[in-house]
Amino acid sequence: MAGGTYTLVLERDESATIAVGALGERAFPEGWYAYTGSALGSGGFGRIDRHRAVAAGENDTRHWHVDYLLGDPATTVDTVVRTEADIECAVARRVDGPAVEGFGHVAGFGCSDCDCPTHLTSHERRDLLLAGVERAHEAAAADSA
Repeated sequence: MAGGTYTLVLERDESATIAVGALGERAFPEGWYAYTGSALGSGGFGRIDRHRAVAAGENDTRHWHVDYLLGDPATTVDTVVRTEADIECAVARRVDGPAVEGFGHVAGFGCSDCDCPTHLTSHERRDLLLAGVERAHEAAAADSA
């Protein structure tokens, strides 16, 4: 199975504070989120199926920061953007962007094994967030080629 980098576009239909493992409690306002991760092991993009199972309440195991967010009933997986390349951090940095108006992030989320400020970006509008995610994947892939 192919692997690479993926970004989950998530919707939260209500605001809440969620305990995120070692990160502790974090506020997650209602809105749209983009979580960027990697699927480079033997299961490849099968990891996305695992994330969907956590979001659907079919898997209670919490390994990664995103599991805590996905495990909250107000969070659903809307869409997934993926690229068959090892460009996780390059995508996450581009989605988060330096001071992009309207974008926010949860500091330290999903990046305990790298030096990125975050791998979770938020926005009030789905269309703007999704466009940012798609641009980030395209640019990071082009730079790595």
